Amino acid sequence: MSRYRGPRFKKIRRLGALPGLTSKWPRGENQPPPPQRSQYRIRLEEKQKLRFHYGLTERQLLKYVRIAGKAKGSTGQVLLQLLEMRLDNILFRLGMASTIPQARQLVNHRHVLVNGRIVDIPSYRCKPQDIITAKGEQKSRTLIQNSLKSPPREDLSKLTHLTLDPLQYKGLVNQIIDSKRVGLKMNELLVVEYYSRQT
Repeated sequence: MSRYRGPRFKKIRRLGALPGLTSKWPRGENQPPPPQRSQYRIRLEEKQKLRFHYGLTERQLLKYVRIAGKAKGSTGQVLLQLLEMRLDNILFRLGMASTIPQARQLVNHRHVLVNGRIVDIPSYRCKPQDIITAKGEQKSRTLIQNSLKSPPREDLSKLTHLTLDPLQYKGLVNQIIDSKRVGLKMNELLVVEYYSRQT
């Protein structure tokens, strides 16, 4: 699978904070956006924020937009819920990985179990009552333990849709996330508008 390997701080300076892309922060202040931006550029930047935060290719994101368009409810909110319920993102939210690319690597290298079975597909869509654990091997537990020891990016008590048991390296998906609780500063409706001609 192709993934973004370019300069990450460059993306952060242009698009704003992307906690899923890197755990580091650039030294300087974020540059303010230029005063005059076209409507196309505004929509493109919102789409790029979503793409780089979740580490998706253009084709994957378009597929998620099409699925969200067919579902009941607001397309933008359903899109965010679909992306938030990906296995790699759930690991990142639980603190079992410091970034989404690291979570993706944990899943690809078969260190993660979902309901007692090895899942090696980062885009696996988690459902309520799914139990996510580290594989029983010492190496798997050590990798996840290192991430759990680092200071958390967000307060897990605010995430009502997830529960973490750090002693057993176990996470539980309680419910589908409310799209208002997604910690990314963006307007998902602009992403839907950007793709409206392609769907």
